[in-house]
Amino acid sequence: MAKVKKLFFCSNCGVSSPKWVGKCPSCGEWNTYQEEVVVKGDTREQQRSTWRRDDGSKKRVRAVPLPEIQQGQTRRLQTPDTELDRVLGGGIVGGSLVLVGGQPGIGKSTLLLQV
Repeated sequence: MAKVKKLFFCSNCGVSSPKWVGKCPSCGEWNTYQEEVVVKGDTREQQRSTWRRDDGSKKRVRAVPLPEIQQGQTRRLQTPDTELDRVLGGGIVGGSLVLVGGQPGIGKSTLLLQV
């Protein structure tokens, strides 16, 4: 079920507020808030619609069980550090996210600056 809600947006910087304010707290401009009606859909539907395909198409994206994934040769981005490539399984996979963690002072930033 869609919910109709009124919000106020600053015409200068775009910050929103649930009520009208004279001076924008973000940009400091006076009398820039304008009322707009916002229609919010079902929360679950909004969460589903946030997933986007990387090819730009509008087809639905669904989770794929691990046994259904075809294993193949994935192109990897080689780094100047052969040991880092070895740890990453041969390099960085395009579109992936690599979390680098460790104790303070261990050299995470130094390692990533060299990549």
